[in-house]
Amino acid sequence: MIRVFLVDDSAFVRRALTRVLALEPEFQVVGEAVSGTEALARIPAADPDLVTLDVAMPGMDGLQTLPALLRWKPSLKVLMLSAHTREGAEATVAALAAGAVDFIDKTTFNVMDLEYLRREVVDRLKALAPANRADAARAPVAAGLPARPTELELGRCDLCVIGASTGGPAAVQRILQALPASFPMPVVIVQHMPIGFTRPFAQRLASLSRVRVAEAEDGMRLVPGMALIAPAGQHLRVSPNLAVVLTPEPSDAKHIPSVDVTMRTAARSRPGQVLGILLTGMGEDGAEGMVTIRAAGGVTIAESESSCVVYGMPRASVQRGGAEWVLALSEIAELLGRASKQDRAQDPRSRTEASIQRR
Repeated sequence: MIRVFLVDDSAFVRRALTRVLALEPEFQVVGEAVSGTEALARIPAADPDLVTLDVAMPGMDGLQTLPALLRWKPSLKVLMLSAHTREGAEATVAALAAGAVDFIDKTTFNVMDLEYLRREVVDRLKALAPANRADAARAPVAAGLPARPTELELGRCDLCVIGASTGGPAAVQRILQALPASFPMPVVIVQHMPIGFTRPFAQRLASLSRVRVAEAEDGMRLVPGMALIAPAGQHLRVSPNLAVVLTPEPSDAKHIPSVDVTMRTAARSRPGQVLGILLTGMGEDGAEGMVTIRAAGGVTIAESESSCVVYGMPRASVQRGGAEWVLALSEIAELLGRASKQDRAQDPRSRTEASIQRR
């Protein structure tokens, strides 16, 4: 049984969540609170596995409540509920950086549409449900996979594409904070987020990173030392001259932006010179993109189950043969943090930064 505690000052939201969770035999709502103060008083006795936490509440809000909850139980999975406003987006991004595992735009809730709520809430909570993390941490990487790529192999790459979903904001932040200002590749990041959230995400990362970080705009050039975040509602394609091409098509894609779309175009534009990294997330987006990058001669790394919030997308890439290496998040950050322009110069197959900028 998955024990869930609901924290929201809206009776409507609490009622909607209780109604949809009551239809799922795996879940038990073990308590409710209307404020952060009440939540901190009641949650320890209820001992939940998962907490849904409203971002904006009178008095002690969700952003203030979250650190206290995680101090009480570091393994607690907290799903933020956010209003779709600029202030709500900024607070939500801060909460994700502080340890929340995911968020949902609660302005889309419709208590009359239980199927939509099930897709938005129940499926996500199931993916976040506690697993035997101790066993996962001791598990070896996928059979037959080498330990890690060498600096020489990374040195032939002139573009890094990172894909992530649930749990991704904190993982992406961990990686970008490890990169030196002289990181020798441009970085493209596709993080599944609703419209209105990717710009605050990029702005927060820019304030914490030594590389430059921005939300991507159509026509921007991809240059070393810069990381671009794919904007929500647009697919990001990479042109042969390392320029950004934004388009809403295909509009029927499950995720917009799609990791697969970006990785496939990157592999076609830079065959054998793309570093593909797939981080924590639900579903399978990016698995085929990793296959394409690897088939073209590029380097591919999937995050291991031991550090994933949700081992979905990386698992799919391993199962389909797209992941050449499987590393914990700390290992990925450490590996990229050691990369420098000097490493690229040592590999005669790599393109220099100057040649990229001349294209």
